[in-house]
Amino acid sequence: MSNDIRVRYAPSPTGHLHIGNARTALFNYLFARNQGGKFIIRIEDTDKKRNIAGGEESQLKYLKWLGVEWDESIDVDGGYGPYRQSERNEIYAKYYQELLDKGLAYKCYCTEEELEAEREAQSDSKQIAGYSGRCRHLTEAQKEQFEKEGRQPSIRFRVPEGRVYAFDDMVKGNVSFDSDGVGGDFVIVKKDGTPTYNFAVAVDDYLMSITHVLRGDDHISNTPKQLMIYEALNWQAPVFGHMTLIVNENRKKLSKRDESIIQFIEQYEELGYLPEALFNFIALLGWSPAGEEEIYSKDELINIFDAERLSKSPALFDKQKLAWMNNQYMKKLETDKLVEISLPHLIKAGRVSENMTEAEKQWVHDLIALYQEQMSYGAEIVELSELFFKDEVTRDDEAEAVLADEDVPAVLAAFLQEVEQADELTADGIKASIKAVQKSTGQKGKKLFMPIRVATTGQTHGPDLPKAIALLGQKKVISRLKQLL
Repeated sequence: MSNDIRVRYAPSPTGHLHIGNARTALFNYLFARNQGGKFIIRIEDTDKKRNIAGGEESQLKYLKWLGVEWDESIDVDGGYGPYRQSERNEIYAKYYQELLDKGLAYKCYCTEEELEAEREAQSDSKQIAGYSGRCRHLTEAQKEQFEKEGRQPSIRFRVPEGRVYAFDDMVKGNVSFDSDGVGGDFVIVKKDGTPTYNFAVAVDDYLMSITHVLRGDDHISNTPKQLMIYEALNWQAPVFGHMTLIVNENRKKLSKRDESIIQFIEQYEELGYLPEALFNFIALLGWSPAGEEEIYSKDELINIFDAERLSKSPALFDKQKLAWMNNQYMKKLETDKLVEISLPHLIKAGRVSENMTEAEKQWVHDLIALYQEQMSYGAEIVELSELFFKDEVTRDDEAEAVLADEDVPAVLAAFLQEVEQADELTADGIKASIKAVQKSTGQKGKKLFMPIRVATTGQTHGPDLPKAIALLGQKKVISRLKQLL
């Protein structure tokens, strides 16, 4: 094995890119870039029944969107291919045959019915579940008889008895497993000739010179089986690191059925999140930098990434923190880019047309820019800007309380007069009108601004008031003021 750092992300194309898988890829990417190593993507596509159309494309497309680039994969040959497991069957055959020849693996002719009956018997007698090893010592005559019956064998690895398999985990420290607790001799090749995960991944990682395997905590129970394969083939195992689980706000493992959290990267793109913000957020799910800062560029994260700072505690997926973080990035965007992200959502909601005049385009541009400081993601513009597309204004109790003051009618009447006399509404013109109302009524501060804000927008809080009133337009502002008065 080479001393150069080589890590991999090995997705199965059984679904779209999930936040947990994206984190695995991102941490491997950061580790490789920080160490001057190589980041490889290998497609583990041998589970044909569960593979979905477009699964492979989705994984690669949304990793690229997120900002994760790879050095080798199905589209970049680094001399270690093929990079799809389904194209490596001849390679696997060489090594499982070697294990058979050494007597470290054997053919198992058990039917599914026999295995199920064995599991039920173990359950009834409260035994530890696991294969009994009934095919371990078959004679040649017995094998011939089974094959005459048309039985297709699987291949099982002969698990050493009474052994302890220990390794130094990058995250957890020293971890050990008793070989008698792995469930007996495990299948390394299915009846249809397809290698199983624990066999194929060990072969692939060795032949691709993978030095470090950073993956989720749910894989830790696979590690002893993979260490057995390495030992049997006289190979050096990579360094393992198992990252803690991501949990929701109730401290429960993030489940794909948990609809309270958006979990697939493509959904974030569709909602108008920024990839740079999501990259930053995911990087802090189970890893922490030395300082107190939370906003980092990709290059900064590469420079400061230290695998020793991977957390031993579950990573909390904090939706409010993600919204805050994305907002920090949105505020720094060029306005044209903000419009590009937000406009499709206004069109989809039927608020504006795809075929706008230049004047309408400018109005929408200014409307979106008005909410730049508030927006956490592109689709939020639909809800934020609702007041501009309604004829009737709805007011909550706080807004009604503002209007209940005895001085409000005078302020609104004076402001209505200013608006009616204006040739057109501009932000600067509105500022001048409000000053004129202050002078004529003697009201100032909240007693001046709040009634005007509530009367025109229906809200007690919102974006820059003169700009908002200008965008509402003279006709709508006059109508709303007159309705109140």
